Amino acid sequence: MKRLINLLALLVLSATAFAQEQPQMADTFRQEGKIYVVVLVLSIVFVCLATYLIIIDRKLKKLEEKNKM
Repeated sequence: MKRLINLLALLVLSATAFAQEQPQMADTFRQEGKIYVVVLVLSIVFVCLATYLIIIDRKLKKLEEKNKM
């Protein structure tokens, strides 16, 4: 059991060590200004998904109210 805990601790510590390095791709996107395009696309996708979920929620509420009667 102690070996398993030690192994998990080492894995977590090694993962945080690798997380300290910054990827070159992010620097390249920032330098070329493409990071804003990525953020914009992700924002649009998030807003569309949120809107879709709100619309589905409203339709479900209407169906539930109709079903109660």
